[in-house]
Amino acid sequence: RQGHQVYVVCPMVEESENIEAENVQEYTEKLKKVLPADIKVEYLHGQMKPEQKNGIMERFSEGEIQVLVSTTVIEVGVDVPNATVMMIENAERFGLAQLHQLRGRVGRGDAQSYCIFIYGQENKKVKDRLNIMLGTNDGFKIASEDLKLRGPGDMFGIRQSGSMIFKIGDVFADSACLVEAGKAADHILSEDPELKSEKYAVLGSRITAKLSENREQVIL
Repeated sequence: RQGHQVYVVCPMVEESENIEAENVQEYTEKLKKVLPADIKVEYLHGQMKPEQKNGIMERFSEGEIQVLVSTTVIEVGVDVPNATVMMIENAERFGLAQLHQLRGRVGRGDAQSYCIFIYGQENKKVKDRLNIMLGTNDGFKIASEDLKLRGPGDMFGIRQSGSMIFKIGDVFADSACLVEAGKAADHILSEDPELKSEKYAVLGSRITAKLSENREQVIL
């Protein structure tokens, strides 16, 4: 009634038998039923044709649409200063970097703006992860804290989260040492990419042996 606009973000385009999460199409219909008829509600998702998406965004930018229910296609490149509320359903299904980008779609004008995270899984890990977003607007800090919670996964292999297993050292506490090790590795490879010279022969044989031990985890 104050003339502002709202984004509602859902993780799904349509209902799925396998995933319990809000979807754009049904959520739009729900809002149309509960909001007054003069509040225009439309949806947007990546499966729509470019001309359809552009048309919806133009109408939203011009204030013809008050509530836009969308997937993450609005994550970047959307600038509507009049939009003052971003509500994200099933927020636990999004990465923190993605939530940070979505949050940046509001607060672009002079009016007080709000970002609301709604999560469907009631557990401490989910809450702790989303609480990172409450403490900072610094994207680098958010990414760092998310890495600490999830773990970096495998250096070799397919795990995208969980603790990286070192026999000695810690990926977080010893990060400066790991950076220096990376620089040393770059220097060595610039001198002898094949590690065949006498200077690096022992190192080369050790690496070859280690890789052969973990052959099933290495993706070439």
